[in-house]
Amino acid sequence: MKFLRAMWKILVGIKDLMVLAAMLLFFGVLFGAMAARGGGAKPVGEGALLLKLDGPIVEQTSEADPFAALSGDGSPKEYRLRDVVRTLDKAASDDKVKAVVLDLDSFGGGYPAVTNEVAEAVRRVRDKKTVLAYATAYTDSGYRLAANASEIWMNPMGGTLFMGLGGSQLYYKGLIDKLGINAHVYRVGKYKSFVEPYTRDAASPEAKEEVVKLYEVLWGQWKEAVAKARPKARIADFLATPDKVIVAAQGDIAKANLDAGIVDKLGSRLDFNKHVADLVGAEKDKPAGSYKTIKYDAYLAANPLSDTGGKIGVITIAGDIIDGKSQNGSAGGDTVAKLVLDGLAKKDLKALVVRVDSPGGSALASEVMRTAISQAKAQKLPIVVSMGGVAASGGYWVSTAGDRIFAQPTTITGSIGIFGIIPTFENTLKKIGVTTDGVKTTPISGQPDIYSGTNAETDAIFQAGIENGYRQFITRVANARHKTPAQVDEIGQGRVWDGGTARQLGLVDQFGGLNDAIAEAAKRAGLKAGDYHAEYLEKKPGAFAKLIEQFTKSNNDDEDAATSGGDAFSRISAERRAVFARAVGDVKRIGTGAAVQARCLECEALGSQRPVQGDVALMQLILARFGW
Repeated sequence: MKFLRAMWKILVGIKDLMVLAAMLLFFGVLFGAMAARGGGAKPVGEGALLLKLDGPIVEQTSEADPFAALSGDGSPKEYRLRDVVRTLDKAASDDKVKAVVLDLDSFGGGYPAVTNEVAEAVRRVRDKKTVLAYATAYTDSGYRLAANASEIWMNPMGGTLFMGLGGSQLYYKGLIDKLGINAHVYRVGKYKSFVEPYTRDAASPEAKEEVVKLYEVLWGQWKEAVAKARPKARIADFLATPDKVIVAAQGDIAKANLDAGIVDKLGSRLDFNKHVADLVGAEKDKPAGSYKTIKYDAYLAANPLSDTGGKIGVITIAGDIIDGKSQNGSAGGDTVAKLVLDGLAKKDLKALVVRVDSPGGSALASEVMRTAISQAKAQKLPIVVSMGGVAASGGYWVSTAGDRIFAQPTTITGSIGIFGIIPTFENTLKKIGVTTDGVKTTPISGQPDIYSGTNAETDAIFQAGIENGYRQFITRVANARHKTPAQVDEIGQGRVWDGGTARQLGLVDQFGGLNDAIAEAAKRAGLKAGDYHAEYLEKKPGAFAKLIEQFTKSNNDDEDAATSGGDAFSRISAERRAVFARAVGDVKRIGTGAAVQARCLECEALGSQRPVQGDVALMQLILARFGW
């Protein structure tokens, strides 16, 4: 019997070894094929540059799950802001690009400052050549881009409704009370509203006041920008009385859009593609509507970044700021700090640019990153901060390391405040007949006790710690912005500002994008125009990650370009599901993450439709339960 068991183990081992060898052989052959197919940047032909933005525009793309990508069940595609802008600017002066096509049917949006920057790049192209936009129905952010096109097309079965900013925010106080959870909140900042969903059943007057002011500015800038791009479009009625406009059009939203000059032409995707083919040339021996196409990924690869001249290091801090190593769509304090320190040690950097696109997160991680960035000053390197769509709370904490701060007028910043949340479950346990007891040798033995709650001594210690953290925050801001702590406290207290107001308050130095910040850093380093390049300090993908990326791109190349994003009602429904996904993340945060945080509540609702990482499966279960 022992002999048979031994033989069985040997056979199983041989089987496992053969499976492993087969997998290694398979991936080796696949990698070789992909490398042979995509080895090096290939020249692109002439035609229309197609930007099929079937996902959000973000500062830094999330690292793809390789197994999900191989199974075809990966996350929605994301487009890096700097790549999109660089591609458009290159296309504007490239004779091979006869036109630019914006496919916005499945556009995932972005922060106002992000869509504004891309919209301006689209306008620069339009000034030199034809730009054509198409969608079944445009979202607000999608129309912000399309408004700068030469022609705006829309499916006659679609229709565009402008939603504006705002909507409902979930508050969990009633649920927390029913479950018996005690949310212990420690905070400084009268307007620091991130904790309110866990402690109130509605927004405080102070929080609502701040949101109203922020939204009025951002929405006003959207309307102004669209009016400038499409001066003849009669949008006012669609914003003030959309019901009357649509009822008057007998429910034909697309026809109402056309009559108001919001779009230029109605037509199917086939009609649109034929129109593009008439402009740039049709593909021979291809189905009707096939036009000479330059694909985005191929064009990006064929036009790499410059690597000549002095090196201006660029470190990106994007997404939630978390302790430890970076995870999908987040900025880990230890990961970012290591990238900065390695860059300063190994590379001949002339200056450092810190690109921030974060609503905040862990106060500890923010300080870890700020400390590492400050090491550039020890090497007498200029440090310039470039704020993206959002640089609030912990994002602003990190920004205090800079000598000069750039932002866009629609950048969301400020939120100088700090808080901590600790849930305890003593009342929950009582509901099911569970009690606690124990021996304690000091007033804080076993504290914070999630089973029996916190005591007065613990609460006093935690609140004192939060207040000390806030003093550190405003002191860092005061030193960086040449103000007194009292002056910073007056404009702090958790208030959130748009970039224009932040500049007036002295929290931002000047308007400009990433390229402007890099140019300023080069100037401070004594480098002349054209004598420097950006050296991005970021984790390089491994061989397997590159394989998965090429495999995914290969699949995307074979996708049917006629995929529809749905009509106005479908788009609205998709946006509401994204809001629900964020709500799932809100619930999750009360029991996870750093205890002491500098995070902005208002900021997250203004970003792209990027699912909260780690909550997608739970969201899908809940939506399926309700038939969504």
